[in-house]
Amino acid sequence: MRTNAAQTGTSTTTGDALFAQARALVQQGEHEQAFACYVQAADAGHPASMIEAARMAMHGVGTPQDIGRALTWLAVAEERGHPAAAYYLAWLGAGGTALPFDGAVQARLLAAANGGHPSAMLALAVYFGHKAAPDDQQRCIALLEQAAHAGHAVAAMLLAERLARGEGMAPDPAAAAQLREQLMTAGHPSLPEVPGDAGLAWPGAPGVLELADVLSVPAVTQRAQAPRVWTIDGLLSADECRLLIAHSLPRLRRSRAVDPRTGAPREVALRTSSDATHDPMLEDVAIRLVQARMAAAAGVPLAHAERLTVLRYLPGEQYRPHRDYLPPGSPETDRPDAGNRLRTICVYLNGVEAGGATAFPRAGLEIAPKAGRAVVFDNLHADGRPDPDSLHAGLPVEAGEKWLATLWIRQRPYRAL
Repeated sequence: MRTNAAQTGTSTTTGDALFAQARALVQQGEHEQAFACYVQAADAGHPASMIEAARMAMHGVGTPQDIGRALTWLAVAEERGHPAAAYYLAWLGAGGTALPFDGAVQARLLAAANGGHPSAMLALAVYFGHKAAPDDQQRCIALLEQAAHAGHAVAAMLLAERLARGEGMAPDPAAAAQLREQLMTAGHPSLPEVPGDAGLAWPGAPGVLELADVLSVPAVTQRAQAPRVWTIDGLLSADECRLLIAHSLPRLRRSRAVDPRTGAPREVALRTSSDATHDPMLEDVAIRLVQARMAAAAGVPLAHAERLTVLRYLPGEQYRPHRDYLPPGSPETDRPDAGNRLRTICVYLNGVEAGGATAFPRAGLEIAPKAGRAVVFDNLHADGRPDPDSLHAGLPVEAGEKWLATLWIRQRPYRAL
C-alpha cells in the first residue's frame, strides 16, 4: 500500500510539473510544445492537463483539430469530478454541434457551478436574471456575487450595474461606486447605460432551471418585404447586453469590411466603427447561450453562424450603405462549404441618445436603436441569388454611443463547435 501511495504521489507531482511547464510554454507562444506536455501529463492521469489538452484539441491550437479526442479527455476528467470538465462539456453542448443542446448541458452547468467554476455561476446568473420572479432575481444576484468573489471581472461588472440601479435588490450606489473603482483600477471601465427592462421576462416556475428557455424567441414584427426585414423587441436582457459589451471592451479595434476584389478584410472609409470579433476559445457559456438565441431568432441552428461580432459607434461614426452578402470569390477563402451569407441578425445592446438607426433605403425603412431589440434581414433571394435590395446602413451616431451585436448567417453549417 505504501508503494502505491508513493507512486500516486510521484505521478501527481510529475503531472503538476508538466502542467506548469505547459502553461509557461503557452505564455511563450510555443503551442505545439505546450500541447505535447499537456498530453504527457494527461496520459499520466492529470485531470487539469486533460482539460487543457482537450481545449487545444477542440480548437486546433498547437495540434490539428480533433474534437473526438477532446471529448474523450473531458469525459474522463468529468468522471473524476473536475468541475471545469463539466463546464467545457456544457460549453460544447451549448453550441449544439459537437454535442446536442439537451438536458445534459444544464446538468453539467449546475455541476460546474456547484464545483465553484465562476463562468458557470455567471451563466446561471444571467439565466435567472432573465426571469421576473423575485426569488430568481435574488438567485441572479447571489450567483453574480459568488462569481465576482471568485475573481470573475465580468460578473463584477454586471453586479455593479445592478447595485447602481437597484435591479433585483435595493439600490446601493455606494457599493456600486466602490466596486466600479476596484474594477477601474484593474483595467475594467464602466459600462454604458443599459436599461434594466431591455429584455422580456421568461415565464416558468421560480427556481426552475430549464435551458430550453434560451431558445425561446419573443413575437416577431414584419417591417419590410423587399428586402425581407423583421424586428424582435426584448430578445436580449439587460444582463445579456451588458455581458456582450463587457467581454468586448478590451478587444475593440477599428472595424474592417470585405474587399470586393480580394475577399480579404481591410479598413475602409465607409465603416468607421470599432468592433470585437469573438474567438470561440475565449467565449464563455453565457455568450454561447446568447448566440444560440440570436440564431434561433434568425431561424437557423447556431452552427450556421459566423463568429459573433460586437460593434461600438461613437459620435459621428457610421456604416455607409452596404450589403452583407459576400462578393464573388470571398466564400472560397472562408469555409466555402458554408455558402454565402443568407441572413443577418443584429441586436442593439444599448439605447442611443440621438442617431444611429439602421436604414434600408430601398424599403424606405429606418429602425431606431433600443436595447435588446433585434433586426433580422435576408441578404439572398430564396433561390440563393444575392439580393441588391438588402442595401442597408448604420446611420451616424449624433450623441452618445451605439453598441450592436451581429451574427452573419451562412446558407449551410459554418462552425465545427
